[in-house]
Formats: sequence, structure tokens, C-alpha cells
Amino acid sequence: MSKTLTLTLNGREAGFEPGETVLDVASRCELSIPTLCHDPRLDPTGACRICLVEIEGWRRLAPACATQAEAGMVIHTENARIDRHRHTLLGLYLSDHPGGPSARPLGETDQLLELAERHGAPRSWGQLPPLRAARPGDENPYIHFDPARCILCARCTRYCDEVEGVTAITLAGRAAETTIATADQLGLLETTCEMCGGCIDTCPTGAMTEKLPLLRGDKLERPLEEVRSTCNFCGVGCQLDLMVDREAHAGRGRVVKVSSPPVGTTTNDGNLCVKGRFAYEFIDHADRLTTPMIRGADGLLHEASWEAALEAASAGLLGVKERHGPDALGFVSSSRCTMEENYLVQKLSRAVFGTNNVHQCAAT
Repeated sequence: MSKTLTLTLNGREAGFEPGETVLDVASRCELSIPTLCHDPRLDPTGACRICLVEIEGWRRLAPACATQAEAGMVIHTENARIDRHRHTLLGLYLSDHPGGPSARPLGETDQLLELAERHGAPRSWGQLPPLRAARPGDENPYIHFDPARCILCARCTRYCDEVEGVTAITLAGRAAETTIATADQLGLLETTCEMCGGCIDTCPTGAMTEKLPLLRGDKLERPLEEVRSTCNFCGVGCQLDLMVDREAHAGRGRVVKVSSPPVGTTTNDGNLCVKGRFAYEFIDHADRLTTPMIRGADGLLHEASWEAALEAASAGLLGVKERHGPDALGFVSSSRCTMEENYLVQKLSRAVFGTNNVHQCAAT
């Protein structure tokens, strides 16, 4: 029987499993340690230094996210030394970081500004112009990079490498001029980027943000409502959060953008593809059909009620069966439908019309 491993965390004994970090143990004990570069999907790197804690017997403060828990450790997550460190570090971060509502036109979360307010970080140390370079010629339609808001936590580059495995972006440059770059500063469309938007999701400050609302000139006039939904572009069933302006379109509402649920809360673990994250403008597209259409005797399509449309479809299918037999019919279902809806399509084909000519597009 294995021996339980324990350490002391803020005066309390806590058990842990081999391989866990100090941050893992603290999170399980419901102790909040601030982080900026941490994402549970990524290997810890200890880049932001916000999560430093004090371990008795260690000369320097240690990053909780990248320090393996060891039996017998005595750890402090809050004291005057740690507070002084966070206060100073956040003040340095703010020295070349924009703040205020104007820096976040769509109300994006900026964890740096939130931590600075929580810890009372100094804002009187002066402001320096950021030296990080942008990619002004990048014509990709979905992802915008604002170098002024970047804190070089490398979450975006690590996500691109470790989760997506495409390595389209990387850190380039030295010292204060280090930035998020591509090979030869190419636009994302010319790289291996899959436009998944994972860099937007993992970015803690909004340096990586969605370009569509910026191109539309959207402004945050009121709070957006978060509505959990299921992506309808394939049968995987990824969960997503629609950010809805309920008062837009005379009260009908409008989806302003799409975000992914928090990591570890849904089966897609906070990940979305390019369609799930960015292909939502069809909702209000002028060409979208909002009522059924039936082709009349004049050969043109005319609007009809659902009852009339279903009756016309039923009559047409039954007419083919009567004239040519059931095997003259074929039913093709969609991977965008739910499992239950696909089951009903095959039941309609076999039980109602008597044919096994039924297929599902994902089976090809």
C-alpha cells in the first residue's frame, strides 16, 4: 500500500499525488494563487512569475505552476514578501500596458488589469511605449494581434504547438522587442495556422482577439449575455458560449461573438475549430431562409407555413413510392443533426417508407 504524500500549505497539511505541482495542490485545497501564464492544457513554464510562493529552506521564491510538490514541503502562498513581489511585478507589467475601457472595446477580459486592481499595483511609475512589433500586413479575417497588450506569457505560442500541433506562431526578437511572430512575419493565412482561435481563448490580456467585431466597428454599449449552446457544424457536439446583445435588432438580439467554455468543464475542453468559433454570421445573413418555401405551378418558390411544407414533402415522397416503389427513394441524414435525429431519419426510411436506402454523410 503506497504511503500518502503530504506537505504543509499555509499551516495546513495537504496530501498530493506524485507529479502534481504546488499550484495543483493549492487549487484542490481551494487556495487562490494568481497566475497569468498558466493554462491546464499546457505544460507549465513559469513565465509570468505572478504565482511565486515561499518554500521554507529555499532561498528564492518558487513558481507554483512549475514546482513539483515534494513530501515535507512547508509552503506559504501569502505573506509580506510575496505581496511585495506581486505589487512590484504588476507595476512593471503596467508600465507599457494600456488600461481603461478604451483598451477593451468589446469588454474582453484582461487578467493583468484585474490582478493589478486586486493587489493595488502602482500606476504612477510612468508609461513607456511598447516596443513589440505587430503584423500590419496580416490579412487573415479572424485573428487580430495587439502587441501593446501582450505580456509575453507565451500561452498562445504554446497552445499552437502543444494542443494544435501546427506551430504557426512563435516568440521572436530580444528583450523588450520580443513579440509574437510568424516565419518571416507572414500573415497567418500563409502559415500552417488552422484559424482555430485557440490563441484568442488562452490569451489572458486580449492581445489576441477576434477581428470580426473590430472590422464591423462594434462597440460595447451594454453588457453581453453569455448563452451556452452546441456547435452545429458537425456531430462532435462541442459546447460553445454565444455572446449575445439582447437589445440589438429591436429586441430580437444579435450574436456579437463566440467564445469557448472554461477549460475542463465540457467535452471539448475549451477548444473550438475555425467554424465553431468564427462562422456565426450566417445567423443574421440576408440570404438565410427563415420560412419554408414550396415550388408552385409557376415554377417559382413561394413562402409557406411549416404545416403546408411538411404536407407537400410527405405527398411528394408518397407519390414516388406509389409510382416507382420504395427503393426509388433515398434518405441522406446530416452529421450536423443529433444522434436522436439521425436515428429518426433511418426509422422514417425503413419503418415508414420501407426502404434501406438510408445514409449519413459522416459515414463516407
